[in-house]
Amino acid sequence: MTRARASAYALLVLAMLFWAGNWVLGRALRDAFEPAALNFWRWAIATLILAPFALPALRAQAGVLRRRAGVIVLLALTGVALFHYMIYAGLQTTTTVNSVLLNSSAPLFILLCAWIIERENVNLRQVGGMLVSIAGILIILSRGEPAQLRELEVHAGDLWILLAMPVWGVYSVLLRRRPPELGGVSLLFAISLAGTLLLAPAFALEAWRHPPRLPTPVQAAGVLYVALFASVVAYICWNRAVAVVGANAAGFTLHLLPVFGTLLAVVFLGETFQPFHAAGVATIVVGVIVATRATPAQNGKNRGITYT
Repeated sequence: MTRARASAYALLVLAMLFWAGNWVLGRALRDAFEPAALNFWRWAIATLILAPFALPALRAQAGVLRRRAGVIVLLALTGVALFHYMIYAGLQTTTTVNSVLLNSSAPLFILLCAWIIERENVNLRQVGGMLVSIAGILIILSRGEPAQLRELEVHAGDLWILLAMPVWGVYSVLLRRRPPELGGVSLLFAISLAGTLLLAPAFALEAWRHPPRLPTPVQAAGVLYVALFASVVAYICWNRAVAVVGANAAGFTLHLLPVFGTLLAVVFLGETFQPFHAAGVATIVVGVIVATRATPAQNGKNRGITYT
């Protein structure tokens, strides 16, 4: 392995670690911030951090922003406003371990959305992989008790997380239509700014119903983490690494996110990792590998998936 590829994989590992921290903090901050408030402050701060780096380039690309405003707003709505609101809403009532393991199904929903939106062909192997991953989801939701599936009661938090997965699938597919003229930082700034504006009404309504409290220094540090590391640094690490190793190779590192998330939740939140968790996530990962394994006709295609 060359030094450049080794450095790229190190950046990917950092990105997964930073994103896993976002899930853990989303759970830890549930009593301090309502979902819309945490999401709003996350992206508002991220926008401010990105502004000095993105604005000089965007001044010369105002025409591109106007022409492709629709795509940018859709990316902001799905990838910033809706997806992360659903994640933080789910973390109000479900554990981080459950959430990050259910998040392992995201590549399957991306595949499904690509079939629906882009009319990409789906073969029997991909359908089989989806079914295997669905079985893994059911193992986690039923707590490893198959008999409970007849009377399955999905916890509200788990349902929020599951509903967030197809939203992320839509975002990932729409990302392929991003303006090619915009660099990674400029695009992230545009999406962050649009997402913050879309979140503002929900944040205001939520603040009216539940007046916000002044956060403690530790809670404020948590918000700064998700804004700086999970929203800015992790994206830059991912973007630079994909440029070196390609999206297909980088995509397999996404399965480090539930590993890191589970470890962090056990260490910092005192959550437990049970045998049904291991069985469920192993089944999901097998399904993802089966469904996303490249065929000869697909080899060489670079189809990126970006986490934020």
